[in-house]
Amino acid sequence: MDVGQYLEIFIDESSEHIQTLSDCIMTLEQEPDNKDTINEIFRAAHSLKGMAGTMGFKRMQHLTHDMENVFQEVRSDKIKVDSSMIDLLFKCLDAIDKYVENIKESSDEGTEDNELIIKELNDFIAKANGEVVESTSAAAEEKIGESQESSSSDDEKYSSIELTDGEKKSIDAAISDGKKIYGFTVYIQKECLLKAARAFLVFRAVEDFSEILVYRPSSQDIEDEKFELNFSFLVAATEDMAKIKAAAENVSEVEKVACGEVTTFRIEGEEPAEAVAEPAKVENAPTEIKNEQAAPAPKAVENKTAAPAKKTGAGKPATSRTVRVDIEKLDLLMNQVSELIIAKNSLVSISSSDGQDNSQNLHDQIEYLERITTNLHESVMKVRMVPIESVTQKYPRMIRDLARTLNKKMDLVITGEDTELDRTVVDQIGDPLQHLLRNSADHGLESAELRAERGKPETGTIFLNAYQEGNNVVIKVGDDGNGIDTEAVKRKAIERGIVTAEQADSMSQKEIVNFLFMPSFSMAKQITDISGRGVGLDVVKSGIEQLGGDVEVATELGKGTIFTVRLPLTLAIIQALMVEIRDEKYAIALGSISNIEDISVNDIKYVQAKEVIHLRGSVIPIIRLDKMLDIEPKEEEPDHLTVVIVQKGDAQAGLVVDNLIGQQEIVIKSLGKYINGNKLISGATILGDGEVALILDVNTLM
Repeated sequence: MDVGQYLEIFIDESSEHIQTLSDCIMTLEQEPDNKDTINEIFRAAHSLKGMAGTMGFKRMQHLTHDMENVFQEVRSDKIKVDSSMIDLLFKCLDAIDKYVENIKESSDEGTEDNELIIKELNDFIAKANGEVVESTSAAAEEKIGESQESSSSDDEKYSSIELTDGEKKSIDAAISDGKKIYGFTVYIQKECLLKAARAFLVFRAVEDFSEILVYRPSSQDIEDEKFELNFSFLVAATEDMAKIKAAAENVSEVEKVACGEVTTFRIEGEEPAEAVAEPAKVENAPTEIKNEQAAPAPKAVENKTAAPAKKTGAGKPATSRTVRVDIEKLDLLMNQVSELIIAKNSLVSISSSDGQDNSQNLHDQIEYLERITTNLHESVMKVRMVPIESVTQKYPRMIRDLARTLNKKMDLVITGEDTELDRTVVDQIGDPLQHLLRNSADHGLESAELRAERGKPETGTIFLNAYQEGNNVVIKVGDDGNGIDTEAVKRKAIERGIVTAEQADSMSQKEIVNFLFMPSFSMAKQITDISGRGVGLDVVKSGIEQLGGDVEVATELGKGTIFTVRLPLTLAIIQALMVEIRDEKYAIALGSISNIEDISVNDIKYVQAKEVIHLRGSVIPIIRLDKMLDIEPKEEEPDHLTVVIVQKGDAQAGLVVDNLIGQQEIVIKSLGKYINGNKLISGATILGDGEVALILDVNTLM
């Protein structure tokens, strides 16, 4: 069975189960006797195990199986939940998450067996049953010993196989062709329900690299399931034995595979030969398995068996390609598409008729078509929308781990997680928000001693609040910690030569705080794994601005800091104001525009040699778009200017344009890799007459 077609579903559902496990384990830490939570963890682990087994991801299956076993004991009240178990469960979760990440990247789970984690899980069960738990090293030695003993017995098994004349002739022919003969014994898990089906999958996987010459028991007996939990076969191959073994091991519900090169054979009725296998060639010790499987060749085998790399493209993650949609939204979409077809038929009818009222009919139908396309756009938008919860749900676990690492008590309060954003925006906003939260935990919150001195609660609070505001989503990330020491930031900026002491003295708090968004500007006193490597808020800022958003900071020393992130609802279709500068047309996102003014040239003033206008109590800088875009200046300066007032957070600027064309719904198209370096232009759109208009990036302009 080609399971590649189910890969994306597997990835999506695995991610959901992992998140469920994370949430439940967090709850379990606070409520260790909560039976509902324990049952939910058991169910999620059981589902993950079944899915991994079906897809042929054996390592992930084994780990989740042992995790499920532990919770079976917890459900039976044989094991009590404590902090060491919680830590171990999170280790398991990280390991499972790593498997899923590998599968996203390469359709293959990787070669990490996580034996130490599995050993710890089994130790919990052993303790519950009153057994003595051995040290990890002793257990590993015993395991290797068992495996060597097993391989020795497997070699004997190959030597005891009696060949028919026909089988011996096939083997002789293969050897004369320069092929090697390998013997394999496959052990099926005792829980396996369809042994014959598993054997068939093993044979099919092995036949990609070799030719099976001998079956024991016979192929008919294997098909009829007339065997216990193991079967053997001999193959002829030019390929490396480890590659063939990896293919067999990759089949789900296979417990283990033993193998060896066979050099002496026994014909039916003859005495057994003394030596059959070369012990040095036996590939059964765990260390050898790991080394062989780390080589590139077995990876190709696993991709072939589980999910071909061609499915997702080489090195291309198979992630974020699906969205779950309410059936009602799809019904609405379908109705609007059917109306679109009706409108199209009406237009076709009008174009083919000779009536006198065609002009009015055409006008009515175009209006009807506009209404349908607008509604259709809104419906598609709703289908693409996902709650921001899909990103924020992983943060409580992160803050819990940071609290332990930093030895600080902290709570994370998340509100507005049902606020919806376009899927493309949600997928890319996770890392910037994560960085802001880590920044709050590491730099924002003070030590317990300092909080006590300031009369603050011992437990610090970090919050994330999301809500919709017009065509934007606003996400506030903050804390009740120390706040930003603007004097320290100012000293650092002067020390690095960014500004002079005189310039710094005349700067506002907001301007000083903005230094933190400069590349490599870090206030960390020491480098840690959490923050302070100079790759900080500049990465956050650039990541958010790439999404057409912006970020601002409000801070008060001793009280805390709030980062405000504004993001567009979608990146695909926007409402825009079309403007003209000389003969060129440009689009400005309507969400960035606050108002439009007709300004007399005499009202323009100068502040520090830069043009500004004074408008209703605000001083607004003027941006001459023709100069910015390197367009030929006008021969004569007009008496009045059309100024589009745009806003980025609390800041405003006036863009000088020649003419206003009007509001229009536009589809954003990428400029392509050849001209993607120009940050003034965020994309392009194709107008009704086929002309291309560039879309101005207001954030960069300001």
